[in-house]
Amino acid sequence: MGTFSSWMDGHIYILYALTFSFYMYTIFFPNEIIQYFLGVMAIILVFVSFKKASKLFKILCIIFSLTGLLFFMYAEIPIVHIPLYMSSNMSLLVLLTVLPFMTSVVHAGRFDRRLNELIKGKVGNLGNLYIRSSMTTYLLTVFINISALTLSQEVLHSSLQNIPQKIRKVFISRTTLRALAVALIWSPTEIIVAITVDSTGISYLSLIPWLLLCSFIVISFDWFIGKQRFRSITIDYDEGIDQRINFKKLTVQIIKLVMALAIFLIVVVLIGSMLHLSFILSVSLVIPVFSICWALFLKRWKSFRVIGLRNWLERTNKMQNFVVLFLSLSLFSGGLKETSFQDVLKQPFFAFSDYPLMILIFIQAVFLLGGLIGVHAIATIGVLFEVIQPLNGVINPISIAIVVITSALATATVGAYGVTVTMTSAATQQNPYRITLNNLPFSLLFGAIGISIGYILL
Repeated sequence: MGTFSSWMDGHIYILYALTFSFYMYTIFFPNEIIQYFLGVMAIILVFVSFKKASKLFKILCIIFSLTGLLFFMYAEIPIVHIPLYMSSNMSLLVLLTVLPFMTSVVHAGRFDRRLNELIKGKVGNLGNLYIRSSMTTYLLTVFINISALTLSQEVLHSSLQNIPQKIRKVFISRTTLRALAVALIWSPTEIIVAITVDSTGISYLSLIPWLLLCSFIVISFDWFIGKQRFRSITIDYDEGIDQRINFKKLTVQIIKLVMALAIFLIVVVLIGSMLHLSFILSVSLVIPVFSICWALFLKRWKSFRVIGLRNWLERTNKMQNFVVLFLSLSLFSGGLKETSFQDVLKQPFFAFSDYPLMILIFIQAVFLLGGLIGVHAIATIGVLFEVIQPLNGVINPISIAIVVITSALATATVGAYGVTVTMTSAATQQNPYRITLNNLPFSLLFGAIGISIGYILL
């Protein structure tokens, strides 16, 4: 039994891949028997994944599962019907499964290495480096998501060895975390953006101009403040390093990345429109095919095949946290919809329907407080949309979407128990609460700008 358990821990990706393949089949060829079987498989996945999930996600899973079961008991729904409610969030897991392919083609094309050369050039002082390293992290994040954090932090750590340790830690945690959060608010591969687009029912194309505006305003503020804060600290640099950096070639690489992203977005929108799919499923379908075509176009197929398979196996084998979260959240959401409790939860929002600014501020407060006490933004967003969805007829859904996305991703800089802050804490050997304290003013500013744009669009 122990041997089988060990084998399963190392090969759980097989079970995930089979289940998600069945799910995709039901999208195009609906079948009640397969749908029920899929729900049973979802329950099995929760039990199998629970052991390897982190403590925080185990707690969230238990809370959502027990509360969901209580809702079903209250609604007097037979327990045999529960599997029918278990797959509502499976599209999110499909998206997470294919994301490594996009990351892999960027690695195979060596775009990440070229962009990181920006950090190593002559800058003179930390203020100038702040802007350059933030820009590098920003560009990388759009394509490789959270992996950009590790790459940028490693380069900065090795480049700033002569800088006092205390300053180096603050500098790295500020410039990389903030750039990551600001870049993610409009990235089509960011799970929170995808959830929001589908939950509000608005077009990604109608949302992206406002998210880009918010991103530009926030990053500009941060660059100005960062440059002023660190400009008095000079940096020693290798005299010959600028000569080794081909800035013309680097510019060409950046243009290629931007063009690739534009083509990707166009294809996603076209596929979604032609096949009448949700934004999440459209992105999930396009990523593997687009990544393969991009690798072939770059003539990096062999590298992509090796890197892609390795990344996919590694990432899919470590999806336990999200599996237990999303599937237990499906149970909770399904049970809540069958009861009258959701009407009770909606009452405070409807009571303030004449004061939409208060609702937008409340949304930010919920995400911020949740992030500070360790509740994952995705867990918060799953519950929140069940409650505020009826407000789409009262408040402009674009306003709600902007505030939800900016508020949720602002927590990436202050969530002491979150993945991004934890990674940064380990990389800089800094207390996560210290990182949270340093980034709290930025998080509030980020959310305030999102609320301001959302309020203007009311």
